[in-house]
Amino acid sequence: MVQKKTPMQALKSAGLSLLLSSTASLAEAGDSDMQAHARMPGNGATQQESRVQANPLSTGSRISDLLNHPAFAGFARLLLPWDDRPYDGEMRLSDIGALLPYHSQVVPEVVVSALNRMIDDVGQGRTVFFDFYSEEQKRLAPSKRHAGLFFLRGKPGAPFAIIAPGGGFAYVGSVHEGFPYAVDINKLGYNAFVLKYRAGYGGGVATQDLAAAISYIFEHAATLGVGTQDYSVWGSSAGARMAASIGSHGVAAFGGKALPKPATVVMAYTGHSDYSSDELPTFVVVGEHDGIAPPAIMERRVAALRKAGTLVEYHKYPGLGHGFGTGAGTPAEGWVLEATRFWERFMVKR
Repeated sequence: MVQKKTPMQALKSAGLSLLLSSTASLAEAGDSDMQAHARMPGNGATQQESRVQANPLSTGSRISDLLNHPAFAGFARLLLPWDDRPYDGEMRLSDIGALLPYHSQVVPEVVVSALNRMIDDVGQGRTVFFDFYSEEQKRLAPSKRHAGLFFLRGKPGAPFAIIAPGGGFAYVGSVHEGFPYAVDINKLGYNAFVLKYRAGYGGGVATQDLAAAISYIFEHAATLGVGTQDYSVWGSSAGARMAASIGSHGVAAFGGKALPKPATVVMAYTGHSDYSSDELPTFVVVGEHDGIAPPAIMERRVAALRKAGTLVEYHKYPGLGHGFGTGAGTPAEGWVLEATRFWERFMVKR
């Protein structure tokens, strides 16, 4: 079936408005230019790496500890949800769910564990953050300084997943449904990228960032050590709209390179009705009591895809609302690994 709206039209209506109460501002030395100090893995631990390894976070750590952590120098603010909003530096990471108003089931221990995984990687000399926009692109469009890619390495040459977290296009919930997903995907040996896209500009701009990020990964695949065949696109809530749009229309439709479509799309709890005549295998999850993306909306899309001959695996979890992330401690726990196994079914056997 042919979509009734163009990709951009379908996404422009997706933006949500949200006001966040202003908190005490925090001086964030080293984060002003949003520039990653990228360095490829070296041999042996430097003094800086040793200092990183000896400084893990805990749920009792403060936001200021995260923002000033040496592992995240130059890009720490992109870990957190909001662009151009002040943070209370004294807030404990145990309360980080307060920064994610569209999300539920935020488990601080899961958040901190994923952050510490990146700290460990940096401590071992691995680069975890990459700018996919050039300095010239950021000069022409300053909002692009809010975009970037976080990378958790799997096996060299293994396929990659790219994850677009949600947040109603108002913020980016990477700490809850980005980094923890990447950790779970890594458990099966796959490479995982978490996209920090520009928030506050609607779905069209955010999906352009996703297309640009995928193009960057393809262009630098050899240096990154990832395989480009059979990649997958993941998204939750607003991010799932982005992932589905790439799956439906391809990377080039949103300003990226003319690249193959992904092997699989993974969608979590979103209300997205646009689809094309050439849909990809799709894994879908939603909470039974989701008031933002009710199961009935998800099920209409699932039915339409199945009618068109697309293979869809659909899960509705009892007792859950919107934005449950990995579902740790709930009936949804383990769904990210199930989705990864679904993705494996559509990889070309080597």
